[in-house]
Amino acid sequence: MFRKFMIALGAVAITAGTAHADTITGAGATFPKDIYLAWAQAYKAAGGDQLNYQGIGSGGGIKNIKAKTVDFGASDKPLMVGELSQAGLVQFPTVIGGVVPIVNLPGIQSGQIKLTGALLGEIFLGQVKAWNDPRIAKLNPGLRLPPLPITVVHRSDGSGTSFIFTSFLSQTSPSWSQRVGANDSVNWPVGLGGKGNDGVAAFVKQTVGSIGYVEYAYARKGGVAYTLVQNRAGQFPKPEAEAFAAAAAGAPWGRAPGNYVLLINQPGPKSWPISGATFILMHTQQANAEKAANVLKFFDWAYKNGDAAADRLDYVPMPAPVKALIRKQWLQIQAGGKPVYVSK
Repeated sequence: MFRKFMIALGAVAITAGTAHADTITGAGATFPKDIYLAWAQAYKAAGGDQLNYQGIGSGGGIKNIKAKTVDFGASDKPLMVGELSQAGLVQFPTVIGGVVPIVNLPGIQSGQIKLTGALLGEIFLGQVKAWNDPRIAKLNPGLRLPPLPITVVHRSDGSGTSFIFTSFLSQTSPSWSQRVGANDSVNWPVGLGGKGNDGVAAFVKQTVGSIGYVEYAYARKGGVAYTLVQNRAGQFPKPEAEAFAAAAAGAPWGRAPGNYVLLINQPGPKSWPISGATFILMHTQQANAEKAANVLKFFDWAYKNGDAAADRLDYVPMPAPVKALIRKQWLQIQAGGKPVYVSK
């Protein structure tokens, strides 16, 4: 069997063997693109359908699923119950990850610089303008900070990663909360815009003195240094799967209407403070029962078989009880008054 994998312009396409194979189409968040690629490759190898996923940002994913131009949308920003109901949508989480600040500073490696939410807010507001500023130096005694101007890099597209990051800033920086707030697209006071996690990572990598924010997998694979960030317990954990899982340990899945759960600034000394789940959006009423069933079959397969790939790529799989809960929620997705798919 011949297989070809293509990643271009933020798109993830898995193309394979049988000419009559169905294609599942999705679009949205770049945050989970790596894990969806890995799952799609393994699913196709196991005889499943082809997946074509466009990593265009959470804002684009929400617009596309509302317009019914894709089989599913993907967003790191969960929609509130009112918006879900108005659009006739359901949402469910797939994996959990973390957003990390990344920097390009000569001689500075990953984990060497410590920052707080309040300090990050001042940096992204343009109030802290140089890396040797006394406010950064005080938090990093003994570290030789270069006398470089700070260049802020942020997302230029509607982004769930931005929603997670700005939600954290809004909780920890009163100035940020008052002046900018939290959303998937905000009026950035300063900085350069990059499209997607890839674009932000590329800008930071080529701009000395810069700081940006990306999903952790993009920092790791892009070879850019990440900073540590103080959590609610006053600690500076490393951004890794264990810390993302710690942030999710007390998540109220099952009690949150519409699965609206944020994992920002959670308690616990090991919790990474800028964590979040990523979500799939589908219409409750489907015109094509078979196509909708194929989407749910894919994610059901991923729930059953995809945890190892998630672990390898530094995502945190959903706990088994949450997966069981989500499978029951899939019964809401119907065609002709009947569920399109029942998990076995």
